[in-house]
Amino acid sequence: MLQEVETTRRYEVEIQLGKTDESHIVRTIEYWDIERKRYPQYDHTAVIVAEEITARFLNVISLFNGMIPLIAVQMSTVQLGDTVSLLFTTVIDQLRLGLVDEDEEVHEVTDRAYWEHRGTKATVAMADELLEIVREIDPKLELKYNKFYIGLANQGRPNNFVQFRPQKNAIRIEPRLSRSDVVEQKIESAGLDVMDYDNRWGRYRLRLSKGEVKKHAAVLRDLFDAAYRDAAKEEG
Repeated sequence: MLQEVETTRRYEVEIQLGKTDESHIVRTIEYWDIERKRYPQYDHTAVIVAEEITARFLNVISLFNGMIPLIAVQMSTVQLGDTVSLLFTTVIDQLRLGLVDEDEEVHEVTDRAYWEHRGTKATVAMADELLEIVREIDPKLELKYNKFYIGLANQGRPNNFVQFRPQKNAIRIEPRLSRSDVVEQKIESAGLDVMDYDNRWGRYRLRLSKGEVKKHAAVLRDLFDAAYRDAAKEEG
């Protein structure tokens, strides 16, 4: 069992010598299922580690991915002189879910008052400031108040390339971007407060306090623009 520091993501890891087999896959899924039921407050991911993941079982594992968050890692050894090192290769990564699936709460639409109670009027007002930045990219976008996040929509059609989650003393913003050194360097150089990267949904999680929207407006616009373009490519 592994857990990411400062996040609610846990990994149920099954390690086996040699090739993958039926029992290996079954055990991995069983461990994942037991832990997610025991601790539903966490995000759980099943991980298979083996010396060899054969083509046959690679196909089987691929069938589960999407329904079960699953990562397959192949481990090998490399000897250079007197030194032996372990080499880990991710054969199957956790499937990144699409934008349509993200709007699963679309029928649980709330309103501004709901979020002002869940956060505060001040943090919801920060979502308005962020919308102004978003509208520099697409003037037709509006805030859409869902149960678990404030999304975006164009004439009622969801476009959640970035989501907002007002809290009591801050607002969390989640642009949908592939993880990369370029993006992370840009975020780090700007001094943004990074919570973590959500592998399941492919989103950076950033926290802004009062007054920081204007301070970071330029870099936020760059991040939103990149996320908007990526979403357009996926749809088109």
